[in-house]
Amino acid sequence: MANRDSRLTTLSYDDWIEHVFGHEVRSQRNPWYFDPDHEWWSPTPVEFVGHLTRLFEDPDPLVGMFADSQIAQGLTYLVDTSASGDDGHLANTAVPIADRLRLVRSIEILFERLFASRCTPHLSHLDEPGVGILNGRCYMWWDSFPSLALPGDAHLPTLQEAALATVKRILMLDSVACQESALHGLGHWHSLQPDRVESIIDDFLAAHPTARVELLAYARSARCGCVL
Repeated sequence: MANRDSRLTTLSYDDWIEHVFGHEVRSQRNPWYFDPDHEWWSPTPVEFVGHLTRLFEDPDPLVGMFADSQIAQGLTYLVDTSASGDDGHLANTAVPIADRLRLVRSIEILFERLFASRCTPHLSHLDEPGVGILNGRCYMWWDSFPSLALPGDAHLPTLQEAALATVKRILMLDSVACQESALHGLGHWHSLQPDRVESIIDDFLAAHPTARVELLAYARSARCGCVL
């Protein structure tokens, strides 16, 4: 765990980008953010939501500044609950609901402008040879994304519906990696909203009858919640 004295609380947006994405990539099992003495971002909930929204709505500068491996590592640091996660910032009711919804909806832009253009047309759940470095982060996005809201939050249904609508739009992107990611997320959502999930996937199957056989099979598995 990082030392409390290593907290970064006053980063400008540009300095934050460098802090998140500028680190050397050593290995997936030994990233910099697991070092016991690493510096770590300690924002307010409003700042967390605001910075992520700005990044997701305009991820293009990342491509010119950092390698795909650094982008994948940085996104993991920001949103993967097995890394630093968000410390409950997204679910914090002190953040205006309009800002929380904007962040959820901005994820579609990130997928369209980053993952759809940078990921390779390979399926991560099959460990296909040649898969791109960003594919894994794309595939696991919804599996490891922080909680949108906690039980008792009056806005929980609204946030869940916004997330499902975002996933549905991502599912319709012309990108195998993005479609697989959306299906993966829907598969995990099935236990909470089976009718909604099944309807979204049925629409996808009807609209993509000539998609790869393996992707269609994964869609049918996700439709019953049978994904890992």
